[in-house]
Amino acid sequence: MSVNKVSRRLRIKRSIRNKISGTSARPRLSVFRSNKAIYAQLIDDTTGKTLAAASSVKFDGVSNATISVSNQVGKEIGAKAIEKGITEVVFDRSGYLYHGNVKSLAEGAREAGLKF
Repeated sequence: MSVNKVSRRLRIKRSIRNKISGTSARPRLSVFRSNKAIYAQLIDDTTGKTLAAASSVKFDGVSNATISVSNQVGKEIGAKAIEKGITEVVFDRSGYLYHGNVKSLAEGAREAGLKF
C-alpha cells in the first residue's frame, strides 16, 4: 500500500470515529482487515471494554480471508453478541469501503440476528 492510501484511510477512520460511538446497550462493531485475515470486535466505548471478538485466524487451512470466511466471522460475532443479549450495534467499517470482505462480514452478522 502506498503512503497516500494509508493516510487517506486513516483520515476517513478518524472522521468516522468522531461521529459514532458505542454504548453498553448498542456497542460498536469494529472491523479490521489485513491481507491475511479479518477481525471483528464489539466495543463499549463508554467503559472502553471489548465485549466480544471474532477473527478468521482460527479457521485452519485458510491463508487469506475470503468472502465466505468473512461471512462466517460475521455469523460468529453475531452469535456471540446474541449470546450476551446484544441485538443492536453501530457498524464501524474503520475507513474500509463497504465492499467485498467487509460487506460479507456485515451480511453474516445480520444473518445471525444483529441489527444496524
